[in-house]
Amino acid sequence: MLPGRVGRVKLDKTPLALAATVLLWATAFPAIRVALDGYGPAQLSFLRLAVASLALAAVTPWLSIRRPARDDLWRIGLAGGTGMSAYQLLLNWGELHVPAGTASLIMAAVPAMSALLAARFLGERLTPTKAGGSLTALAGAGLIALSGTESGYTAAAWTVLAAACGQALYHLTIKPLLRHYTGLEVAAYAMWAGTAFLLPLAPTTIRAVPHAPLGATAAAVCLGLLPSATGFFVWGYAVARLSVTTATAALYLVPAVALAASYLWLGEQPHPTAVLGGLITITGLLLLNKRPRPPRPATPDPAPRPGETAFPRHHS
Repeated sequence: MLPGRVGRVKLDKTPLALAATVLLWATAFPAIRVALDGYGPAQLSFLRLAVASLALAAVTPWLSIRRPARDDLWRIGLAGGTGMSAYQLLLNWGELHVPAGTASLIMAAVPAMSALLAARFLGERLTPTKAGGSLTALAGAGLIALSGTESGYTAAAWTVLAAACGQALYHLTIKPLLRHYTGLEVAAYAMWAGTAFLLPLAPTTIRAVPHAPLGATAAAVCLGLLPSATGFFVWGYAVARLSVTTATAALYLVPAVALAASYLWLGEQPHPTAVLGGLITITGLLLLNKRPRPPRPATPDPAPRPGETAFPRHHS
């Protein structure tokens, strides 16, 4: 560096993008419960995606979103159908009976599902430790699904787990797209596709808006603008620069933030068995992301003393 010239340090924005994703997606769980006070699960799904789609369309002229290639349309449709349409419908229906914090604990299984899918279809390496961690995480999610005693809880919990499968498929689907498109482009493509799939729900949703409480409508709009439009954009930025397994590892922080937000916002206290299942899930995720120790360098045999003959050591 020349004297008197200050070098510029390039800031790595990937951790910031992951942190923003965790915060936005965690607060979505209690916001869904608030929005469901005025909208049905299907209506909320369409309203949230429609708001997000309009927000992304509004910034398109300034961010130069390109038209996708025809060969990528099937993958975009798959991403929109699984990670947007199906995910919203399943999660919203599940939260009718499952507390917001508990739903976030079930969704913590997404990294494990994503890792298994990435190993199967993207060729990402899955060691025995990572495989064991994935199975442990899924077992914890299953325990949560079986922990409730209220009517409709178990079926709703399994529905939330199905929503987790949809999000894991989304992570798998967008990884190849992010090699050719920006995170904003992929988020916009998937959001628009997911909204298009739910267009038949538009008439009932529009009729519900004038009768819904203001708080429910505000929560639905915030869900579209923040967790959906902004959240999926910053998530795409992060996953484009990391492996699927590494990027989704950050998502195990979502339940902790969601539990705190649900307690402060809604006064929810999760069932002890659900908390135990969440701890099992997070333990599995820690195993999933455990890095192997580097091998120790070989220690050379000591040189023989004068007058001694060197013999090879016996290694048992």
